[in-house]
Amino acid sequence: APFKKGEMVDNPETIATAIRIGHPQSWDLAHEVKKESNGWFDALSDADILSAQKLLTEQEGIFCEPASATSLAGAMRDIKSGKIPKGSTIVCTLTGHGLKDPDTAITQCKDTMININPVMEEVKNAILDNM
Repeated sequence: APFKKGEMVDNPETIATAIRIGHPQSWDLAHEVKKESNGWFDALSDADILSAQKLLTEQEGIFCEPASATSLAGAMRDIKSGKIPKGSTIVCTLTGHGLKDPDTAITQCKDTMININPVMEEVKNAILDNM
């Protein structure tokens, strides 16, 4: 979380590989946008990120990668803490599909995996049988 710390980080660690950047190229621009928008930088735990990713998948049918789930994870935490007032209109941008990082989703899945042949009828039945 270099932006949160206010300094570059040599070896950042997060499950959100797409934003695991210790030396962001857009450092000055990000700080300018934060100032102009009265926004803030913050850090999230991997657990918060994965929880938001799971919520999006289960409740909304949106399968995004962990880095994309950070926007929702941060918004949820900041609404819960009161930093973002309840009833506010917010936008969370989710740009990365979950297939960019399928291994993370698979390791988080507690359900039994279903193996089927790539045949339309089997796909249809697998979906309908598990709704």
